Amino acid sequence: MERALPGARFWWVVVIRGMIGVLFGLLAFIYPAATLAVLVAFFGAYALLDGIFAIVSAFRAAREHVRLWPFVLEGIVGILAGIGAFVAPLVTAVALETLVAVWAFVTGIFELVAAFRLRRVIANEWVLAFTGALSILAGIALLIWPVAGLGAIVLVIGAYALAFGILLIGLGLRIRAWGAGGTGA
Repeated sequence: MERALPGARFWWVVVIRGMIGVLFGLLAFIYPAATLAVLVAFFGAYALLDGIFAIVSAFRAAREHVRLWPFVLEGIVGILAGIGAFVAPLVTAVALETLVAVWAFVTGIFELVAAFRLRRVIANEWVLAFTGALSILAGIALLIWPVAGLGAIVLVIGAYALAFGILLIGLGLRIRAWGAGGTGA
Protein backbone atom coordinates (compact mmCIF):
# COMPACT_ATOMS: atom_id res chain seq x y z
CA MET A 1 0.00 0.00 0.00
CA GLU A 2 1.39 3.38 -1.01
CA ARG A 3 1.27 6.24 1.46
CA ALA A 4 0.74 9.89 0.64
CA LEU A 5 3.92 11.68 -0.39
CA PRO A 6 4.45 14.68 1.90
CA GLY A 7 4.74 17.89 -0.10
CA ALA A 8 3.60 16.39 -3.43
CA ARG A 9 1.76 19.58 -4.29
CA PHE A 10 5.11 21.40 -4.36
CA TRP A 11 6.46 19.27 -7.23
CA TRP A 12 7.08 22.44 -9.20
CA VAL A 13 9.75 23.57 -6.70
CA VAL A 14 11.79 20.47 -7.59
CA VAL A 15 11.29 21.20 -11.31
CA ILE A 16 12.44 24.82 -10.85
CA ARG A 17 15.55 23.61 -9.00
CA GLY A 18 16.20 21.34 -11.95
CA MET A 19 15.72 24.14 -14.47
CA ILE A 20 18.17 26.36 -12.57
CA GLY A 21 20.70 23.50 -12.58
CA VAL A 22 20.27 22.99 -16.34
CA LEU A 23 20.68 26.72 -16.99
CA PHE A 24 23.78 26.96 -14.83
CA GLY A 25 25.26 23.85 -16.46
CA LEU A 26 24.69 25.19 -19.97
CA LEU A 27 26.21 28.57 -19.10
CA ALA A 28 29.24 26.84 -17.59
CA PHE A 29 29.80 24.98 -20.88
CA ILE A 30 29.28 28.04 -23.04
CA TYR A 31 31.32 30.45 -20.89
CA PRO A 32 33.67 28.45 -18.62
CA ALA A 33 36.18 31.24 -17.91
CA ALA A 34 33.40 33.75 -17.32
CA THR A 35 31.58 31.28 -15.07
CA LEU A 36 34.66 30.90 -12.88
CA ALA A 37 35.29 34.65 -12.79
CA VAL A 38 31.65 35.33 -11.89
CA LEU A 39 31.70 32.71 -9.12
CA VAL A 40 34.82 34.25 -7.60
CA ALA A 41 33.49 37.80 -7.98
CA PHE A 42 30.12 36.91 -6.42
CA PHE A 43 31.85 35.24 -3.51
CA GLY A 44 34.17 38.23 -3.05
CA ALA A 45 31.29 40.71 -3.13
CA TYR A 46 29.21 38.60 -0.77
CA ALA A 47 32.03 38.12 1.75
CA LEU A 48 32.90 41.84 1.66
CA LEU A 49 29.31 43.01 2.14
CA ASP A 50 28.60 40.38 4.78
CA GLY A 51 31.69 41.50 6.68
CA ILE A 52 30.66 45.15 6.53
CA PHE A 53 27.15 44.38 7.75
CA ALA A 54 28.47 42.16 10.56
CA ILE A 55 30.55 45.08 11.84
CA VAL A 56 27.60 47.47 11.49
CA SER A 57 25.49 45.00 13.51
CA ALA A 58 28.14 44.89 16.22
CA PHE A 59 28.29 48.67 16.53
CA ARG A 60 24.50 48.99 16.58
CA ALA A 61 24.37 46.37 19.33
CA ALA A 62 27.01 48.30 21.27
CA ARG A 63 24.60 51.26 21.44
CA GLU A 64 22.27 48.96 23.37
CA HIS A 65 25.18 48.01 25.66
CA VAL A 66 25.39 44.54 24.13
CA ARG A 67 28.91 43.45 23.35
CA LEU A 68 29.03 41.47 20.16
CA TRP A 69 32.77 41.35 19.54
CA PRO A 70 32.35 38.04 17.66
CA PHE A 71 30.48 40.03 14.98
CA VAL A 72 33.43 42.42 14.73
CA LEU A 73 35.81 39.50 14.26
CA GLU A 74 33.42 37.87 11.78
CA GLY A 75 33.19 41.15 9.92
CA ILE A 76 36.96 41.54 9.72
CA VAL A 77 37.32 37.98 8.41
CA GLY A 78 34.57 38.60 5.84
CA ILE A 79 36.14 41.83 4.64
CA LEU A 80 39.56 40.19 4.37
CA ALA A 81 38.08 37.22 2.49
CA GLY A 82 36.28 39.57 0.12
CA ILE A 83 39.40 41.61 -0.55
CA GLY A 84 41.38 38.38 -0.92
CA ALA A 85 38.95 37.14 -3.56
CA PHE A 86 39.60 40.23 -5.65
CA VAL A 87 43.37 40.34 -5.00
CA ALA A 88 44.04 36.59 -5.44
CA PRO A 89 41.19 35.21 -7.56
CA LEU A 90 43.03 31.97 -8.45
CA VAL A 91 43.55 31.04 -4.79
CA THR A 92 39.92 31.92 -4.13
CA ALA A 93 38.83 29.80 -7.09
CA VAL A 94 40.66 26.75 -5.72
CA ALA A 95 39.17 27.35 -2.26
CA LEU A 96 35.67 27.70 -3.72
CA GLU A 97 36.21 24.57 -5.78
CA THR A 98 37.06 22.67 -2.61
CA LEU A 99 33.95 24.06 -0.93
CA VAL A 100 31.82 22.94 -3.90
CA ALA A 101 33.45 19.50 -3.73
CA VAL A 102 32.59 19.07 -0.05
CA TRP A 103 29.06 20.42 -0.65
CA ALA A 104 28.47 18.00 -3.55
CA PHE A 105 29.76 15.06 -1.51
CA VAL A 106 27.65 15.83 1.57
CA THR A 107 24.57 16.61 -0.55
CA GLY A 108 24.99 13.27 -2.29
CA ILE A 109 24.99 11.40 0.99
CA PHE A 110 21.75 13.10 2.05
CA GLU A 111 20.16 12.36 -1.33
CA LEU A 112 21.02 8.67 -0.97
CA VAL A 113 19.49 8.66 2.51
CA ALA A 114 16.36 10.37 1.16
CA ALA A 115 16.10 7.85 -1.70
CA PHE A 116 16.39 5.00 0.79
CA ARG A 117 13.62 6.51 2.93
CA LEU A 118 11.36 7.20 -0.08
CA ARG A 119 11.60 3.66 -1.44
CA ARG A 120 8.40 2.71 0.41
CA VAL A 121 6.52 5.81 -0.70
CA ILE A 122 7.28 6.13 -4.43
CA ALA A 123 8.20 3.63 -7.10
CA ASN A 124 11.60 3.77 -8.80
CA GLU A 125 13.30 6.07 -6.35
CA TRP A 126 16.48 5.26 -8.27
CA VAL A 127 16.39 8.75 -9.82
CA LEU A 128 17.13 10.37 -6.48
CA ALA A 129 19.64 7.64 -5.59
CA PHE A 130 21.40 8.16 -8.92
CA THR A 131 21.45 11.91 -8.29
CA GLY A 132 23.03 11.25 -4.90
CA ALA A 133 25.65 8.95 -6.38
CA LEU A 134 26.40 11.53 -9.08
CA SER A 135 26.84 14.21 -6.40
CA ILE A 136 29.22 12.02 -4.41
CA LEU A 137 31.29 11.16 -7.49
CA ALA A 138 31.46 14.83 -8.53
CA GLY A 139 32.63 15.78 -5.05
CA ILE A 140 35.31 13.09 -5.00
CA ALA A 141 36.55 14.04 -8.48
CA LEU A 142 36.83 17.69 -7.48
CA LEU A 143 38.72 16.82 -4.30
CA ILE A 144 41.17 14.56 -6.13
CA TRP A 145 41.99 17.01 -8.95
CA PRO A 146 41.60 20.52 -7.52
CA VAL A 147 44.23 22.19 -9.68
CA ALA A 148 43.89 20.03 -12.79
CA GLY A 149 42.81 23.12 -14.62
CA LEU A 150 40.10 25.32 -13.20
CA GLY A 151 38.53 25.55 -16.63
CA ALA A 152 38.10 21.78 -16.66
CA ILE A 153 36.75 21.89 -13.13
CA VAL A 154 34.17 24.48 -14.17
CA LEU A 155 33.13 22.06 -16.92
CA VAL A 156 32.84 19.24 -14.38
CA ILE A 157 30.69 21.48 -12.21
CA GLY A 158 28.67 22.40 -15.30
CA ALA A 159 28.18 18.75 -16.27
CA TYR A 160 27.15 17.96 -12.71
CA ALA A 161 24.68 20.85 -12.63
CA LEU A 162 23.27 19.87 -16.03
CA ALA A 163 22.80 16.20 -15.12
CA PHE A 164 21.54 17.06 -11.64
CA GLY A 165 19.07 19.52 -13.13
CA ILE A 166 17.74 17.05 -15.68
CA LEU A 167 17.30 14.39 -12.99
CA LEU A 168 15.53 16.85 -10.67
CA ILE A 169 13.15 17.87 -13.46
CA GLY A 170 12.34 14.19 -14.00
CA LEU A 171 11.84 13.65 -10.29
CA GLY A 172 9.59 16.70 -10.00
CA LEU A 173 7.44 15.50 -12.88
CA ARG A 174 7.21 12.04 -11.29
CA ILE A 175 6.12 13.64 -8.00
CA ARG A 176 3.49 15.64 -9.93
CA ALA A 177 2.18 12.49 -11.62
CA TRP A 178 2.07 10.68 -8.30
CA GLY A 179 0.26 13.58 -6.64
CA ALA A 180 -2.35 13.56 -9.44
CA GLY A 181 -3.28 10.00 -8.56
CA GLY A 182 -0.60 8.14 -10.49
CA THR A 183 2.03 5.87 -9.00
CA GLY A 184 4.99 8.07 -9.83
CA ALA A 185 6.42 5.23 -11.90
